[in-house]
Amino acid sequence: MSERTDRGDPTTADRMLPPESPAGAPFWAASRERRLLLPWCVPCGAAHWYPRGFCPVCLGDEIEWRPASGGGRVHAVSVQPKVPFPGVGGEPPYAVALVDLDEGVRMMLRVVADDAWSVAVDDAVSIGWEPLSDGRHLPVALPSDPPA
Repeated sequence: MSERTDRGDPTTADRMLPPESPAGAPFWAASRERRLLLPWCVPCGAAHWYPRGFCPVCLGDEIEWRPASGGGRVHAVSVQPKVPFPGVGGEPPYAVALVDLDEGVRMMLRVVADDAWSVAVDDAVSIGWEPLSDGRHLPVALPSDPPA
């Protein structure tokens, strides 16, 4: 079960803390320093996301964590007009996107933009960090290109 925290802001009160797992421990440790690490398979050289103890490409179990550039592009986006349940954070409306990172993996991230409705497929984004109450940081996507 996820822990909750009250950050004193009515829009983000009771923010749920993401659960940790042994497979994702290196990711969360790096997030404390606002560094993005991705799991890579040593035998086949493929990056993958989400953290797990084996490679989804070759099923190898030799995984190492490497720094990622933090750059990417929006693959798909959905604007949420209201918060679906307490604890998810973000002030509505907010954009949630599938982001294709430069390393070839796809992550689902909240896009922190002045206008959630302006986020579009193929927009360039970079990784930013939302602080969590336990010292970890949650990755978010930040628009990289100025609006047209």
